[in-house]
Order: sequence, then C-alpha cells, then structure tokens
Amino acid sequence: MKKTKLGEFEELVLLAVAALQQDAYGVEIKRELEERLNETLSVGSIQSALKRMEEKGFLTSAFGEATLKRGGKRKRIYSTTSLAHKVLREMKDIRAGLWSAMPKLSHQLKVTFN
Repeated sequence: MKKTKLGEFEELVLLAVAALQQDAYGVEIKRELEERLNETLSVGSIQSALKRMEEKGFLTSAFGEATLKRGGKRKRIYSTTSLAHKVLREMKDIRAGLWSAMPKLSHQLKVTFN
C-alpha cells in the first residue's frame, strides 16, 4: 500500500486542526503553532497549507456564525477527515519506529575522534 507523505509543516498544521477541533480556524491554528514552536508564523503560510490540504482531501471546512467581535465576518472552521487520521497514524508509526531504532543505530555507528 502506498503511503501518503506529508511535509513537516503540513503535518503540524493537521495536528493543530485535530487538537483544536471546533476552534480550528486560521488565527487560532496560527496561535497554537506559534506557542508550541516558539516562533512567529505568517497567516499566509497557514492559509496556504490549509488550502493545499483541503484540496488533497485531508481537511474539510465550513463557515461558522458571524460575530460582532469580528465585524460580522464568519470564521472558516477546519475539520480533519478520515484520510487525515489515517495518514497521521501512519506518520506517527513511522516516527515511532525510527525513534525506537535509534539506540540500535547509535550502537552500530562507531565514531572516532583524532
């Protein structure tokens, strides 16, 4: 079975959407990732990743209710699809396998210093 690969940033955005659930909209996704990564991200990078992943079938979106706080504008709320869950599980398993293999790898590698 062919595995679907995600870029690191796409994986992080997908994980943020999955974690935020009903609060998964652009500004909140950006805030969540900035807090966890301890770096500043552009709104455009988040929006581009969301659009790409929606086109690939990893996300769906719908507009929330208009609010006075947002000047009557509605938020686009994102949700992960079953395909996203499948791919995220695959990525987690791949990473876990690599992490568990590291002691074996480091033991086999011999580093000499002159």
